[in-house]
Amino acid sequence: MNDAAPQRAPRAGWPEPLCVAPIGRAAGELRLPGSKSMSNRALLLAALAEGATRLDGLLDADDTRVMIGALRTLGIALDVDAGALRVQGCAGRFAVRQAELHLGNAGTAMRPLAAALAFTGGRYVLDGVPRMRERPIGDLVDALNAAGARVGYLGRSGYPPVLIEPPRPDAPAPTRVGVRGDVSSQFLSGFLMAAPTFAGPGGLRIDIEGELISRPYVAMTVAMMRDFGAQVRPSGPGYVVEPGRYRAPGAYAIEGDASAASYFLALGALAGGPVRVRGLGRASLQGDLAFTEVLARMGAVVAMGDDWVEVRAAAAPAAAAGRRLPLRPIDFDATAIPDAAMTAAVLALFADGTTRLRGIGSWRVKETDRIQAMATELAKLGAQVQTGADWIAITPPARLREAVVETYDDHRMAMCLALAACGGVAVQVLDPGCVAKTFPGYFDELERLCAPGRDAAAPAPA
Repeated sequence: MNDAAPQRAPRAGWPEPLCVAPIGRAAGELRLPGSKSMSNRALLLAALAEGATRLDGLLDADDTRVMIGALRTLGIALDVDAGALRVQGCAGRFAVRQAELHLGNAGTAMRPLAAALAFTGGRYVLDGVPRMRERPIGDLVDALNAAGARVGYLGRSGYPPVLIEPPRPDAPAPTRVGVRGDVSSQFLSGFLMAAPTFAGPGGLRIDIEGELISRPYVAMTVAMMRDFGAQVRPSGPGYVVEPGRYRAPGAYAIEGDASAASYFLALGALAGGPVRVRGLGRASLQGDLAFTEVLARMGAVVAMGDDWVEVRAAAAPAAAAGRRLPLRPIDFDATAIPDAAMTAAVLALFADGTTRLRGIGSWRVKETDRIQAMATELAKLGAQVQTGADWIAITPPARLREAVVETYDDHRMAMCLALAACGGVAVQVLDPGCVAKTFPGYFDELERLCAPGRDAAAPAPA
């Protein structure tokens, strides 16, 4: 467990702490930033492809900047073109054969790049911030080495930093490899995206070992691989990938981020609404759109179109400070949507009973130990919280308490916990700048949507 608060450096943009004043009413519309998961996958696939790809709607945030910086270090040309990013692919062979890449705390860069570089014949070191050195990568490394790669550790076994060396020259082309799926779906997604570049002539069968968590993220990976020309098909509890080069599709559009949408959809449920998010809709590739099912089960009213989702409360917001909207408690298996489930943990503060979220073991290996962190911070707000290895149960108080909440250098902790201000209390958020990891403008948007009711994010008094 990671009980200690991380060391933080000052960040620009917002004072610390940031006081989110009591939110009485929120309504309006916003266009979502690009999906982090789609953005970093698209960047890597475009880099591996033959030809140039124009990426529209790409997220501009810390995690994508880390990936862009790494690709440039590897010799990929990336240029801004009328607001989009043009990526000149390398047809599977990076020009730079030796490099050290610092990938911050971006799991969507560390895991896929480790796989993509493992069979390119170069020598690479992949490292990150101290927390990244606590996030496991061993299951991916085991699978890559079983396929003939040579990936080792420069520190603790099973964790970054990793050293990638040219694969064994006598290693036969792999035909079947198992990848564990019960710790992080990023291991399987990374392996899948790299597989066309090293699969043998007869294809590569990838078996999923253990229960696959965050399954929709893997489905998104497969769909995007196909968009870039890969031949991949499901086969039993796994996939078969044919060898071949990725082909640039010319232009590729990134959806709005469904995980980021969860905060504003929850805002609509808690503060009256309606709040409408644009940039994703009923045909989205992102599994976190299933968060709308959580909202509906808890009693919110959900509407959806091709490019938008809207949520409002079933009843008007309570006028008295500290009173909660009558949401229903749920018992929910969040295995498929662990990121959006964090927002459900804050919604539980407004339910008439105990909410239990199951299947969230992956929270423990994210930017922080999110189960421990969430339990600690919700308790500050007055909730009774119980936890286990992969579950959390939250019983709300009769009235929320004003609190100063720690964010653990975790963007999702900051964005989720700010919503507790819908309970009629001020919430002071430490290190609000950590939202720059995926949503630099989060507090600006929150302020704008709450402006009709005065309730906005404002600096804490000196």
